Amino acid sequence: MRSRYSAFAVGDPSYLLATWHPTTRPRDLELDPGTRWTGLQVVSTAGGGMLAAEGTVEFVARYVHDGAAGEQRERSRFVREGGAWRYVDAT
Repeated sequence: MRSRYSAFAVGDPSYLLATWHPTTRPRDLELDPGTRWTGLQVVSTAGGGMLAAEGTVEFVARYVHDGAAGEQRERSRFVREGGAWRYVDAT
């Protein structure tokens, strides 16, 4: 989760696509250059241990968009494939 947040913060859509599960991954991804990510707070996690096949992360990501502060609250679902975690979807 933290690495995906960092990819948003530095504007790296290729990393985001590479860590997205193929069943839900968009064909391409264009990040909004008017958004500056300013902080991540992990609220809770479930699963995701060393031997787990899936897990969830609830977080709050803060940003500034065109001068206005905002936040994105999400519970993200991940699955492990071939030893790597892949983002599946969010609620």
